Amino acid sequence: MQYTEAFCNREYDNRALVPEYAGHFERWARAGRRVRGASTGLLDLYYGGTSGQRLDLFPASREGGPLLVFIHGGYWRSMSKSDFSWVAPPFVARGVNVAVIDYDLAPAASMETIVLQVLRAIEWLWRGSERYGYDASRIFVGGHSAGGHLTAMAMCALWPAWDPDLPADLIKGGVAISGLYDLEPIRRASFLNKDLKLNEHGAMKLSPAWMPPAGDAPLVTCVGGQESSEFARQNALIGERWKRNLSADVPAPGRNHFTVVDALAEPASPLFAAALAMCQAAPRADR
Repeated sequence: MQYTEAFCNREYDNRALVPEYAGHFERWARAGRRVRGASTGLLDLYYGGTSGQRLDLFPASREGGPLLVFIHGGYWRSMSKSDFSWVAPPFVARGVNVAVIDYDLAPAASMETIVLQVLRAIEWLWRGSERYGYDASRIFVGGHSAGGHLTAMAMCALWPAWDPDLPADLIKGGVAISGLYDLEPIRRASFLNKDLKLNEHGAMKLSPAWMPPAGDAPLVTCVGGQESSEFARQNALIGERWKRNLSADVPAPGRNHFTVVDALAEPASPLFAAALAMCQAAPRADR
């Protein structure tokens, strides 16, 4: 397909497609403040040397449970972990520890730097399992939009090449919501690429659709029924390219690009059920 600048700007500008987007951002921020004010979460733990390399950890009441690492969206250039603290409580209540991570944002950080920071955060969490009381052999990753892209990139990571003492199957599964897996149209969307500064080589190098997952970890995908045709294509693409890993493609009728992520924290939703089942299915193993 030939991607024109006008087409890419139209298909990927979710704020234009969902004019009430600011209300969703405000709602997320309020919910995040409520959770942080009422929880026993461990906030602003540094996993790296810059101000953006921080995470919040919400422990389950019983030690030894799995860990879900959530990566926020915002097109790699906006939003914060604090806007998504509300993802944690439904999982924590069911014995799943949750970490919500930050990373430095574009344009100050390149997309390659952001990917490496996410990997560093996951490694830090793996190494901190005994200190914080979760099971290092049951680490899962999930994310929304740009976070879906970063989820897939993390599932491609060759962990022993990163550090020889890391297990090849460090990540046991992923949940990618409205993710971006082919970055060529992102490169052509001028409203985005003015900050991301992707060239043709960088777009290919950082597109998980064009690389194999590192192992056989299951992947759950989801895209909103009211999202643009390109987000639907992106979701279908990773399902086709990663056919052996795809365990479920969860429908989300009536949801737009912003309301689709709400379903991850709604205990009655199919997306929450699929994510929880993934986290609970993996058997505990000795490290």
